[in-house]
Amino acid sequence: MLVLPSEHRGLFKQPIGTLFPEFSDIVPQLSGRMVCTVGDVVTHSALARGIIPAVGVIDGFTMRSPYLAMPEISHHILRVINPAGVITDELTAVLAEAVKAAPCVIMVEGEEDLAVLPLIGLLPDGALILYGQPNEGVVVCEVTPALRQRAADLLSCFVSV
Repeated sequence: MLVLPSEHRGLFKQPIGTLFPEFSDIVPQLSGRMVCTVGDVVTHSALARGIIPAVGVIDGFTMRSPYLAMPEISHHILRVINPAGVITDELTAVLAEAVKAAPCVIMVEGEEDLAVLPLIGLLPDGALILYGQPNEGVVVCEVTPALRQRAADLLSCFVSV
């Protein structure tokens, strides 16, 4: 299990991809791409536009409040416990399983925000990860060797317990 020390939480305030103010701004670049989503609002926004994420990671909350607007999810659902500020081994294992079983939704009991980091290492080059930046929009991360290095650098700030 990896735990993010409080002194490094500020590193995650800045997007690790390109920030777009509106989901509709990114729709044209999603066609023909492997798309994964992290967060309830982003996953809902994709599904509402007929975009089926290969992997969608949700926790039933947005900005610490229950998110009740999620449409019916008809594909495979996996469940995992992952506390806030932590990346559990189980989360990483379920992400790997979901990538192989796509399309798949992972329902996290706890918090899903940090799932972006292990997901980067599990996806092929060219895949896109979308996640919400609270009160700012949606972040698009294209998986590349440089993004994998950035994720590894961020993961090095965690403490293994």
